[in-house]
Amino acid sequence: MKTQQIQISDLSELDAALSTLESPADANLALIFGSVALLGEPDLFQRTKARCPEAILLGCSTAGEITGRGIADDTVVLTLAQFDKIRLTVATTELAGMDDSLPAGRRLGARLKSSTPRALLVFGQGVAINGSALIAGLHDALGDGVTITGGLAGDGVRFQQTLVMTPQGPSNTAIVALGLSGQALRFNHGTFGGWEPFGTLRKVTKAIGNVQYELDGNPAYHIYKTYLGDYAKDLPSSVLFFPFERLDPRRSSTGVIRTILGINESEGSLTLAGDIDPNGYLQLMHASADRLISGAEAAAAAAREMASHPATGIGLLVSCVGRKLVMGDRVDEEIEAVGDVLGQGTVLTGFYSYGELSPFAPGASCRLHNQTMTVTWIAEAP
Repeated sequence: MKTQQIQISDLSELDAALSTLESPADANLALIFGSVALLGEPDLFQRTKARCPEAILLGCSTAGEITGRGIADDTVVLTLAQFDKIRLTVATTELAGMDDSLPAGRRLGARLKSSTPRALLVFGQGVAINGSALIAGLHDALGDGVTITGGLAGDGVRFQQTLVMTPQGPSNTAIVALGLSGQALRFNHGTFGGWEPFGTLRKVTKAIGNVQYELDGNPAYHIYKTYLGDYAKDLPSSVLFFPFERLDPRRSSTGVIRTILGINESEGSLTLAGDIDPNGYLQLMHASADRLISGAEAAAAAAREMASHPATGIGLLVSCVGRKLVMGDRVDEEIEAVGDVLGQGTVLTGFYSYGELSPFAPGASCRLHNQTMTVTWIAEAP
C-alpha cells in the first residue's frame, strides 16, 4: 500500500501540486475533500482524473478540511492510495429528496452486492437527506455483516448547498459508496463524542420521522428554548452547541447524539438530523473543549485496538461542525490527539461534516451520529 497527499487553496496551484506526486497513474483511489467553491470547479475533477486515470475519485465538500497538519478552510485535500491486494468497487445514485433516502441506500447496496464487500465508505449530500434511512437501506440490501463508515457533506456553517465528488464528477444530489473487499483489508473504526448530559430527561410524546413535536406533552421548541437560557437569543445558530442524546424506552443511553437542523416556532417543533425513537427519551448535551479532545483521542484508540496495524494506512477522520464551533481555536488539538494515537505511518485526511456514519462499537451496525468524532483506519496487510 502506498499513500500520498497534496493540499491546495487555489485551483492555479493544482498542476504544480500534482507534479510533486510519485507515479499518480498507479493510484487506484483518490479521496477528495474541499470547499464547495473549489470542489465544484470542473477543472479540479478533469485535471485530477487526467493525472490519476486509474483512480476512483470520491469525496465531498466540507465544513473544514483535515490533514495531519490540522484544520483548514477553503482548501482541497487530495489523498491518493495504491492498494495491491484490496479490491475496490463503486456505486453512485442521485437522491430525489429526503424521502428517497431509504430507497437510495437500497439502490447503492444492490449495485455493490455482487462484489461482496467487507466494508463501505459512504459520502452523501448533507442538507436534504435522512442519514438514518440511508444506512437502513444499505443494510436492507447488504445485510448487517458489512461495516459502513463515512459522512455527510458540509458547507461551512451555511447549510445551503453541499457537493459530493463521484467518479463522474461533482454533484449536489449524489450519494457515493465505495466497496472494499479482500482478505488483506484492514478496516478499523472508532466513535466517541465527549458531550455531557444536563437538565431533565424528556419523554418523546410526539415525533414523526426526524421531526420532534412534543416532549412530555409540551411543544418541543418551547422546552428547548427555555433550557438554553441566554443562548436562546442566538437561535438558530446556537443549536450546534446544545444537541440531544437519544435514549431508549428504558432510559438507557444509545450513544447516539442528534443535532437540530431546523426550528418551526409556529408549530413548536424541532427537526433533528436523524430519526427519533417515538417511544424513547431525549436529553440535552453540552461540552467543553477538553472533553471533546479527549473524545477524539478515545475514538482513535478504539480504532487502533480493533486489530494489529501494518506500517502504513489512511486515517479517515469525520467530525461534526458543531465540535469545531465549540472548540474554537483549540480545534486542531483533536486532530493532533488522533494523530498521536494512530502514529506517523498513518496519513490523516477527512472533514468536518453535517453527519457522521459509523458503528458505535465493534460488531455493531452503522448509525448516523452528530457532534461526534469518527475515525476509520484503512490499511492493507502485507
